[in-house]
Amino acid sequence: MKQFFLFLALLITASQIHSQENLPTDYLSKEFHQGRREAFRKLMPANSVAVIFAYPERVFSKDINYNFHQNPDLYYLTGYKEPDAVLLIFKETQGTEQAYNEVFFIREKNAAREMWTGRRLGVDGVKSQLGISNVYNGKDFKDFAVDFKKFDKIIYDNIPVDLRNDNSGFDLSGLLQTFKTKAEIIKEDPVSLEYFRSITCTLREIKTPEEMELMRETVKLSCIAHNEVMKAVGPDMSENEANGIHAYIHKRYGAEDEGYPPIVGAGANGCILHYEENNSTKIDNQLLLMDVGSEYHGYSADVTRTVPANGKFTEEQKAIYQLVYDAQEAVFKICKEGTPLIDLNKTAKEVLANGLIKLGIITDPKDVKLYYPHSCSHFLGLDVHDKGNYSGPTSALKENMIITVEPGIYIPANSKCDKKWWNIGVRIEDDIAIKKDSYENLSAESPRKWQDVEKLAAQKSTFNEIKFPKI
Repeated sequence: MKQFFLFLALLITASQIHSQENLPTDYLSKEFHQGRREAFRKLMPANSVAVIFAYPERVFSKDINYNFHQNPDLYYLTGYKEPDAVLLIFKETQGTEQAYNEVFFIREKNAAREMWTGRRLGVDGVKSQLGISNVYNGKDFKDFAVDFKKFDKIIYDNIPVDLRNDNSGFDLSGLLQTFKTKAEIIKEDPVSLEYFRSITCTLREIKTPEEMELMRETVKLSCIAHNEVMKAVGPDMSENEANGIHAYIHKRYGAEDEGYPPIVGAGANGCILHYEENNSTKIDNQLLLMDVGSEYHGYSADVTRTVPANGKFTEEQKAIYQLVYDAQEAVFKICKEGTPLIDLNKTAKEVLANGLIKLGIITDPKDVKLYYPHSCSHFLGLDVHDKGNYSGPTSALKENMIITVEPGIYIPANSKCDKKWWNIGVRIEDDIAIKKDSYENLSAESPRKWQDVEKLAAQKSTFNEIKFPKI
């Protein structure tokens, strides 16, 4: 019987090894992650240790989880994509018999569980594939000889709450409790949180060449999706169908997911900034606002286009669209190293306010906030609203930052203006790489000018030819 179970375990392991063939080859390299840990260490204060946990798994329904999404900071530093893990980075070398400056505790391999929920890297896999030398199973954290009390500073992020606990002592809940006990943490230390925020924001706001390649990839395939929907859209299309075309194209080009819940809103729905239902059954002869971006190997695009479902802007739609386009163009002109972040939104607001006054929609420039309630830009990368220094003395554009430029105008029904403007919502959003004296529009492959949008909308999409059975 023992031989049978040994044979079964070997069979499971062999099948898992075989299933790893034909994986993408353009993931971030282990050298990238190692370099990020070194960069993190350099920014740490003397005699300190940083503690970075995996994100928790979350329940979708009963015993089914949402697809797991790793803590972007842990992924950035390790490349590890599994739950129940904690990374320790030390400023100075530790140990006497065996020197180390980092240690990683991960989820243990389990052939029976992997048959149900997918393969795990395990200690050997992390060492060979991710290039981390000091790797242990999570259950070893409790007895690992680290004296947190000897450090002047323990650096960590907000500690997750409302976690499931499998009572093993080495799931995420167990790892967190072990850390709190070892470090004698009763409540979070704001100084520790600020150190963590400062280091990760400083690192992640500047993209390395490897990150730039992935960002170009995710933005490019998002543009392909936007263009295909522009060609396929029609008054009888539903919001959900337009959303589905985006999702298909993302998957077709190897994106794992969307970087955020897609916003696909027609008419009045386009005036809801984070409209996510996408359930209107007909777009009709309205504008369709699509804020959809893929997530490719962890990196998110964030592209918005607004298209008339019948292929032609009305005069009112065209006027609002042109105003948003002009605001975006004005912001582009100052997208270069040294520009204060605050100037981007200031510029957009000035153009939009002046334009709305000329159109008779507002009379006081301060009222621009009624129709432009958000800001113009945010950092982009591993998070769609990526980490970066948004305020303070370092909050200016720097070379190799990636930001969005996304002015918009949203005029819901019953607004205090002529009814002809009601239910017009327009946003144009592009992903911009900052250079020394200029910028690169990563999403330039998707048209922005209203004339070019109409021209593309006049073309036919392969999706128009697909015939599905009726239900």
